[in-house]
Amino acid sequence: MFSENKKTQDQGSQPNRIEANTHIKGDISSQADFRIDGILEGNLTTTGKVVIGASGKITGNVSCVQADIAGGFEGELEVSELLNLQETAKIEGQIYTQKLAISPGAVFNAKCSMRPKGVSALHPDAKESQQQGTSMANNG
Repeated sequence: MFSENKKTQDQGSQPNRIEANTHIKGDISSQADFRIDGILEGNLTTTGKVVIGASGKITGNVSCVQADIAGGFEGELEVSELLNLQETAKIEGQIYTQKLAISPGAVFNAKCSMRPKGVSALHPDAKESQQQGTSMANNG
């Protein structure tokens, strides 16, 4: 009885897949890992990992925890932890990530911010304090 429940839970943790020769237009939201070997034109939001295989391509915006890219990506990519680009990766657009690993041979034509999206400085509190000090000096 317990082994059947475990088997069902394991199947639920399998990544979602867009297979090669599949083309999807639209937005996807998931709470599991996602692997793309086909083409996605749209936005993908997941609380898991995104893998773009060598034959895969995404054109749109992606938000995820981790990403491993061997195929193509064009758009805005927000990765809260590690973005790993394989030697066959071709990236264009805007990247927001905490950590970045690029293998030799990868094509990386993107603007990259090594901080969360929407944060304009690595230490926003220090910058804000400076602005307040300047503002107070101008008023006084």
